[in-house]
Amino acid sequence: MEIVHIDSWEQFVTATSACDGWAFRGLPDADWQLFSSLSRYLHSFVPDRASWRQREERALRIFRRKAHIYLPDPNVLVDDIRCLALMQHHGAPTRMLDFTKSPFVAAFFALNRTNRSAAVFALDTPTLWRAAPRHAPGLRREAIDPRVPGNFERYFAPNDQDILWVGEPEAMDRRLVAQSGTFVVPGVLDKPLDAIIGQYGAGPALMRKFVLPPALRADAMLALYRMNITHATLFPDLDGLARSIGYELEITWPGHRVGGPG
Repeated sequence: MEIVHIDSWEQFVTATSACDGWAFRGLPDADWQLFSSLSRYLHSFVPDRASWRQREERALRIFRRKAHIYLPDPNVLVDDIRCLALMQHHGAPTRMLDFTKSPFVAAFFALNRTNRSAAVFALDTPTLWRAAPRHAPGLRREAIDPRVPGNFERYFAPNDQDILWVGEPEAMDRRLVAQSGTFVVPGVLDKPLDAIIGQYGAGPALMRKFVLPPALRADAMLALYRMNITHATLFPDLDGLARSIGYELEITWPGHRVGGPG
């Protein structure tokens, strides 16, 4: 993985413009590794890794048994990726990692509420779509597509393949559209994403890590606000509007006193 230290917002814009078609993920702490929420949960609370496969299967089974109560169309639970996306959307730990096709959306999630060095990870998805892990040349993206019935159980649920898949459900929800979102689905839960990507051939780095220092935040957040990248636009519902008020506390306008009209 290539690590790039960023000194200014302009440098970030220029650096990420070279990552055409890539996928991005922002983290508020540059020291964090790229693990899914499920991996982090299991690492923290379930030391017996031999049981992780069964625990994930049980979590999916419980969600499917009960979620239909709240859904107008319970058929979404049949599709593995749509079911996982729904779980992710509502806060359940899953093996999916949220990425976005916009480096600016990723920067927002990295910088929004942090006073530490943050990071935006960039994943060379165009190359990964054509690549396969060295240990299994036949397992290219189309071969392991978890949207195909049976593929999730075959390639991902066993938790023993150093593979990953990048893509979206056939039917995307409103948040995924608003965030230009996509998902990365790893084949193992006990390794960070960069370790899995290391199995995908040699040559140029397939992942870059842009480290954003705290001094960058003020300029970046103001630029993102002017681009209309806020919680209110990325989460187009009342919860998103409420979360967006936090940054409004930081904004002042020339000629307007703090606490004046919005």
